[in-house]
Amino acid sequence: MARIYLLIFSVFLFAKFVISHDAQAQTPRYELLPSPDLWYNDVDGIRIGLRLKGQVPGTFEDGPHRLDAGIWLGLWFPEVPVSYYIAYIEPIQAWSEYGSEASVQIISSIRTGYHNHGIGLNKRWQQGFDERRYREFGLHNSFERRFSHEYAPFPLLWSDHSKLLTFASFELQDDHSLGWFNLQATAGLQFLDEAYSLATITASHRTEFHDYWGIRLRVYSGISSSGTDPEYLFSRSMRPAIQWMGNGFTRAKGTIPTPWMQSGNIQVAGGANVRGYTNRDIHSFKTCGIAEDNTGCQIEPFLFNSVLALNAELDYWNPVAVAFNKIPYISEFLSFRSYLFFDTGTSLGITEMDPSGAFSNAGAGFSISLNIPDYLGKPRGFVLRYEMPLWLSHPGDEDSFKLRHLVGFGAVISF
Repeated sequence: MARIYLLIFSVFLFAKFVISHDAQAQTPRYELLPSPDLWYNDVDGIRIGLRLKGQVPGTFEDGPHRLDAGIWLGLWFPEVPVSYYIAYIEPIQAWSEYGSEASVQIISSIRTGYHNHGIGLNKRWQQGFDERRYREFGLHNSFERRFSHEYAPFPLLWSDHSKLLTFASFELQDDHSLGWFNLQATAGLQFLDEAYSLATITASHRTEFHDYWGIRLRVYSGISSSGTDPEYLFSRSMRPAIQWMGNGFTRAKGTIPTPWMQSGNIQVAGGANVRGYTNRDIHSFKTCGIAEDNTGCQIEPFLFNSVLALNAELDYWNPVAVAFNKIPYISEFLSFRSYLFFDTGTSLGITEMDPSGAFSNAGAGFSISLNIPDYLGKPRGFVLRYEMPLWLSHPGDEDSFKLRHLVGFGAVISF
C-alpha cells in the first residue's frame, strides 16, 4: 500500500509542478487534462476516481510526453481500496516520421486484483497519409500476477503465479482488388518458475459487394506449451481470460451482472470464437467447490493448449439497417449490421488435454457499433451483438437445431 500512496503523491506533485511552471512561463508547455471517473464492480462497489491525460498543447495525442493515468477509490473499501493505472509514451524522434512513429511505452497498474508493470518498444510504418494501410511491430516485457481471485468473474480461469513475460507482436493491414485484410501475429515466453511459450496468428478479410452486402472471413490459430497458466489457454467460444483485462466491462465481476455472465448467454468475442458453445464453456468455468456434482460441474475448466478456427459472416440487406444508417450525423459514428454466421474449430492435438474432433455452429445475428476512431484511424468504441446459434455440430443433450440466444461484446472482424 505504501508504494501505491507514494505513486499517487508523485503524480499530484508532477501535476502541481507542471501547472506552476506553466503559470510562471505564461506559455503552456505541457497540459494535464483531468476528468472525473465513475465505475462499478462487485468488489470495489462504486469506484470513484480521476483520469488524467497529459500532452503537449495542440498535439492531440500525437506528440511527445503522452500520459494516460487514472486513480480510483472503491467505496466498499476492499482489502486494497485504492487502484491506479499509468501509461506513458515517448516517441523516438530519430526513428519517427509522420504516421510512422517509433516509441517507448511504460505501463504500471494495480487494479481489480491484478499487477501489470512493463515496458515496450513500438514501431509503425504507414503508407503516406492513409492511416488504414500500415504495419506495426511491438516488443514488450512485463511482470504480471493476480493477487486477488475475488475480482475474477470465473476464478478457475486464473492462476496466482508471478509471471515475467516477453511478447513480440506484428500487425499488417492493407487492401487489394478483393477487399481489405488484416494480419496479426504474437509470440511470447514466460520465464518464472515453470517456463512456457505461446503464439497466435489471426488473419481477417472483408469483401464488400454493395453497401449492405459483403462477406467477412477470419482464421485464428493459437498454440501454447504444457504448463501454460489457464488465463492464457484457449476455449472454443471466447477470448482467453487474460484478454478480458483490456475491457472495463469484463475486467471484474459485477460490471456485467454476475448472474448474466454465469447464465451462458453472454459471449466475449475473440479466440476461436465458435460462439454457439458459450453456454457449455461457461458451465465448465463455474466454481463448484467439489470435484464433480450431480449437475456435471467440474473443477477443471474446458480449456486446451491449441486451436485452429474459421469464422465467416455474410452481411445482407435489412430495412432496419438501411433506415438506421441514414440517420443524419448519428450514422457517422453508429452502424447497424445484420448477418448470417458460421464458425468451426478444432484443437491441434499438441497436448493430452486437447480434445479431438471439430466443433461447428451456424446462425444469424445483429450488431450495433459505436466507433470514434483515434488519431491513427483505429476503432475506438464498442460493439454489441444479439445472435442466435441455430445449429451446433455437437449439441450434447440438446437438439442440433434449436433456437439459442447470445448477447455479445466486441467483434472478431471489426475493421
